[in-house]
Amino acid sequence: MERMPFQPDAATLLPPVPFQAPASSSTDWRAGLPELVGNTITLRELRAEDAPALFAALTSEQVTRFISPPPSTIEGFGRFIAWANRQREAGQYACFAVVPHDSDTAIGIFQVRSLEPAFGTAEWGFAIASEFWGTGIFLEGAQLVLDFVFQVIGTHRVEARAAVKNGRGNGALRKIGAVQEGVLRRSFLRNGEYLDQALWTILADEWYQAKTAWGNHIVH
Repeated sequence: MERMPFQPDAATLLPPVPFQAPASSSTDWRAGLPELVGNTITLRELRAEDAPALFAALTSEQVTRFISPPPSTIEGFGRFIAWANRQREAGQYACFAVVPHDSDTAIGIFQVRSLEPAFGTAEWGFAIASEFWGTGIFLEGAQLVLDFVFQVIGTHRVEARAAVKNGRGNGALRKIGAVQEGVLRRSFLRNGEYLDQALWTILADEWYQAKTAWGNHIVH
């Protein structure tokens, strides 16, 4: 997700999608995100105290090179966390903190937002501190998030956009099994330059088939 739906200055959502919340269940994610536990990481709800760690993890030049500017202060990340929780309560957005098992410090985020009523189609994205690149954390976190989106929210199509120049990001999406559907020409403004973006998608039935082929384990 090159363009985050949170706008640091206005603290508002992008032009809203008309939304009709799905029927609630006994484990309604809108009341609070569940903890998603993997082999080396846990994905959990953002907390106000995560703001300093996220500021340190997600504001380096390496991390921000191909995404829209994140909040520029710790206080800005605090406002982002409060906004994310409000949007989760509204049933339009979910954002998980990425926390290694040997720590309680957030080192990144996975986020998902609704693109149509009842979350039938969603857009997802991620940002992880550069020192954790290449460790397998993305693949593990991506599997946890996609399971949540398809099985709990009930989404049938998940989209991601990555700048064509972002070789690492495109490679990560390809590795998790996403399919490139096309190129969105000059669709993302970054540092005064309009960049082409690749549009990647994963469909629910394809995800279940891939998991069966992998034996329900992440491929490294």
